[in-house]
Amino acid sequence: MAPRTRLLPPLPLPDAPACAQPDAVAPGQSVDAVSTSYLRTLVGYNARRASLSIIDVFMQRMAVYGLKVVDFSVLSLVAHNPGVTSRQLCATLNVLPPNMVGLIASLERRGLIERRPHPSDGRAMGVHLTPQGVELTAQAEQTAAHLEEDATARLTATERKTLIRLLQKVYD
Repeated sequence: MAPRTRLLPPLPLPDAPACAQPDAVAPGQSVDAVSTSYLRTLVGYNARRASLSIIDVFMQRMAVYGLKVVDFSVLSLVAHNPGVTSRQLCATLNVLPPNMVGLIASLERRGLIERRPHPSDGRAMGVHLTPQGVELTAQAEQTAAHLEEDATARLTATERKTLIRLLQKVYD
């Protein structure tokens, strides 16, 4: 007969906070204040909360230009990478090709971008800003820069750079 194996509970990860046991609340009672102490130890929770606070204001400020977050991202990428292809935009922004087709068509109808034959790939089209697109993108990028300053006003310049660098380490 084989010896029985006893399963032990998993050990907590080093430096990971242990899950707190909920405080006992009598039936029919409620908590006075909601504790987020455990959630605040999670990178994802904090990144999402920070993102939500910035994205809401970002969308309000971009509305004056008629831009959504992804529209702004496409225009900014095209501004800094003239001739970029749709395929490159899809890969960079993690957008499905059918969605990018609609995005590019919408920005083209607005007179902000134009497609031109790619110089080295006869099957591809390069995306370029029109003069109107250059002007609008410059204004929108300036608005985004001001928003970033406002959103990170409680950070020093060094802390802001560190935050950006650390966030990039998570997703790069």
